[in-house]
Amino acid sequence: MEAAILILALLFVAFVALGVYVSVKVIGAAKRGVERTVTQARRTVEETTLRAKSYGQGGVVGELAQLRLSLRTSMRATQDALHAGAAEDASLSESIGLFQRLSAHGHELDDELKRLEREPDRATVASLLPGLRERTERITRSAESLRWAARDRARKFADDDLDALSTQIDVEAGALRHWSGAESAEPQAPAASWPEAGGTGGAGGGVDGGGDRGVAEQTWPEAGAGVGPGQTVAGQPQAITAPDPRQQTPYPWQKTARPETTN
Repeated sequence: MEAAILILALLFVAFVALGVYVSVKVIGAAKRGVERTVTQARRTVEETTLRAKSYGQGGVVGELAQLRLSLRTSMRATQDALHAGAAEDASLSESIGLFQRLSAHGHELDDELKRLEREPDRATVASLLPGLRERTERITRSAESLRWAARDRARKFADDDLDALSTQIDVEAGALRHWSGAESAEPQAPAASWPEAGGTGGAGGGVDGGGDRGVAEQTWPEAGAGVGPGQTVAGQPQAITAPDPRQQTPYPWQKTARPETTN
């Protein structure tokens, strides 16, 4: 009894621990999902604001917004391309490491551009624009170089795989055409039916001409007087009756048993 109570207590504790673990996992996943959604929404709002500033405002503010939008778009596209390719090509891990180092410079530049948007001294900001534009172009050029290299590598692998697949398909198609031609050229022997021609003959009928008839037909003997075994009456239905074992010769090597007659 005590052992049963101990087992039930352990099961209860195990179920409680499992429930707590599952609850923590679910809450963590929900929290990460909410954070991801909030981050995506904040990013969308910020990029929409930057587009509005770059197209709606001129001067220093519009230039800064244009630089930030170009920087963020290029870096995000490169990040997506590298992470998508790394799932299939492990050699891109080094490229991802280089991109992370480049991302540090990109984030630093983006923060600086964001601070300069709130700078009231427009003349000073205007004097800094050439250097900021050059830094932005260098970072975006490096990001585009990594992105296009990863895409060209993936395209090259896809082309190589397609070429190998096309070669295998051509070889298989040639083999199928060869064997189909060979098989069609060979004469097809007719399937032998059972019994073979010249195999059996009735006591009153026999086989006419030996092998001249081809395959003999197998018939059921009809009940009635005057009809021998193995014979049929034309135009009349055949009755399925038990054959006389003494009068049947199912195989050619068996002798025909003569029917008993009375005088």
